Amino acid sequence: MSKTKRIACAAAIALSVAGHAAADPIVLTFEGIADRASVNDFYNGGTDSSGRRGTNYGINFSSLSLATIDAEAGGTGNFANEPSANTVVAFLQGNAVTMNVAAGFDTGFSFFYSSKENGFIDVYDGLNGSGNLLASIELDDNIDACAGDPTGEYCRWTPIGVSFAGIARSVDFRGATNNIGFDNITLGSFTPGLPTVPELPGDPDDPGNPGDPGTPGNPAEVPEPATLALTAIGLAAVLAPRRRRQAV
Repeated sequence: MSKTKRIACAAAIALSVAGHAAADPIVLTFEGIADRASVNDFYNGGTDSSGRRGTNYGINFSSLSLATIDAEAGGTGNFANEPSANTVVAFLQGNAVTMNVAAGFDTGFSFFYSSKENGFIDVYDGLNGSGNLLASIELDDNIDACAGDPTGEYCRWTPIGVSFAGIARSVDFRGATNNIGFDNITLGSFTPGLPTVPELPGDPDDPGNPGDPGTPGNPAEVPEPATLALTAIGLAAVLAPRRRRQAV
């Protein structure tokens, strides 16, 4: 191969890598994940903790991430007016509360949130909250003076985001656990968006799957024992209005 061709190939590879990191924004609505299931590899070519599959964006969530479906839609969520009905995500308290994106993303990170307390999230250029801190977002409590649909205490969803330089590969949610709900998490933009591509609802062979793109998972699904144990740690109050009215 000539020197000119080698240079051209190297340039093409570099452009390909850069283009992947700077692709169109990805919006995660969490629709299709079963009620009270950990997100896990639902967006990473695998499944959530209940076995449901979503679009493979190369995005992994730690097991301390927990999806919940609005109580009005048959789930256990104590929230209302979510940007993309009917599923949101919250995070349990622990040492590994991360979202990993191995290929990386640039430009910005954003989402809608509903909270009864202050919190923060951090964006890093390494996996699992490692490497350089690229950006932080501070969150304020925001659920006063809002109305449910017809119920749901977590009823105001504030859009927020941040821009940064470099390539991000993980987001650490340790500063935003238990009493904060998230929806429409957006990678590649400092403004949260709505999904442009329908998300897969889960395993089509699952008899409990409604079968429509973007339809939430079966709210009657029994979560895995591990999920139940995690819920008992602290998120039961966040996601179960039937037990306590002070949470998502």
